[in-house]
Amino acid sequence: MKRIITFIAVVVITIGVMAGTSPWLISKIELGLDLKGGLEILYQATPLENGAKVTKESLTQTALSLEKRSNTLGGTEPEVTTEGTDRIRIKIPGVANSEEVRKKLSEPATLTFRSKDGTETDANQYNKIELIGSDFAENGASITYDQLNNPQISIKLKSKDKFAEVTKRLSANASGSAERKLAIFLDDQLLSAPEVQQELDQGTAVITGSYTLDEAKDLRDTINLGALPLKLTEKYSQVVDATLGKLSLHQTLLAGTIASVVILLFMMIIYHLPGVIASFTLISYVWLMLLVFHFAGVTLTLPGIAAFVLGIGMAVDANIITDERIKEELRSGKSIMSAVKAGNKVSFRTVMDAHVTTFIAGAVMYWMGTGSVRGFALVLMIDIVVSIITNIFFSRYLLVLLVKGNVIKKPGLLGVKESEIGAL
Repeated sequence: MKRIITFIAVVVITIGVMAGTSPWLISKIELGLDLKGGLEILYQATPLENGAKVTKESLTQTALSLEKRSNTLGGTEPEVTTEGTDRIRIKIPGVANSEEVRKKLSEPATLTFRSKDGTETDANQYNKIELIGSDFAENGASITYDQLNNPQISIKLKSKDKFAEVTKRLSANASGSAERKLAIFLDDQLLSAPEVQQELDQGTAVITGSYTLDEAKDLRDTINLGALPLKLTEKYSQVVDATLGKLSLHQTLLAGTIASVVILLFMMIIYHLPGVIASFTLISYVWLMLLVFHFAGVTLTLPGIAAFVLGIGMAVDANIITDERIKEELRSGKSIMSAVKAGNKVSFRTVMDAHVTTFIAGAVMYWMGTGSVRGFALVLMIDIVVSIITNIFFSRYLLVLLVKGNVIKKPGLLGVKESEIGAL
């Protein structure tokens, strides 16, 4: 009786938790570009200067520049990743004007240091370009700290003489502190406007101010990426309409739902009570997958949904192998308890071997693949781990509770007819 109560409690609590949280989980799942609609571009980075090389650092910083730019072009939550040694892939959901975005993103980030020349009408405008990105040493900006342990940005230039001339002229300006400022711009966005107080003739300078550590890091990264001599060439692009994405999502979910219902009916008809348990654990598997997607921040794409549906089939395989072994043990004349124990033991290694080898294949795909291949592989690996938890351990736990609770008294409940026992 105790085991029957435990079985009922586990089932009821599990159903309650799944029913209560599933709508919330579904609403929180992040959809990929192919389901939400948007723009995807693959760039190849090449040096602007002859003889230069694309380094890992420069590629990463350029990807950061693309991400910052896409945030200002109407995109939402862009996904920017580096691939190989010289490629950058960017995905921007919800793009209204794809041609404008593609044009802006392919332009190199323009870093300029500007001053006032006295002719502007707006006192907040800096219209004289003193230094450009190529004047700075690559990765020449770094974080340092003053005597009070406040963060500041140290920068290094290529030409000592040029920097000395600019700083000498600005520091000698008697018109006011505003005219002594050397404003830092990325494209046309003002980032900072430090005041030059003296001539700097060593080719280095320190930008001070009331910066937090995060603000100082952002300014350092901006100066570094503005000094990168990289050119971006578009190798591939794809524009997905939001309506088409929704249609693809609905069609895929409908196909997955139909396949799942057919699988559940098949399990219950062929394997009787173990099939019912398998169907319940399959539903638990789907819920747990949604839970992992949410907390792991997985973005669901069409290949990901395909891997998800494939995972349902793999989970069914685990139950079928176990249930068939139990039926074979029953046909050999063993008792229900002995058949369940033997069937679980014999099938465990077969099922685990299949899952481990598939996981290895998924790991290799994730490591070697790019784009949608990596998405498919990631969902496949999550599939396998969740399937082991729900469709191996959880389903066996529930079946053993029923057997030990003396609920299953006849082989027919396990899909074996009385006439089949001893026929082997």
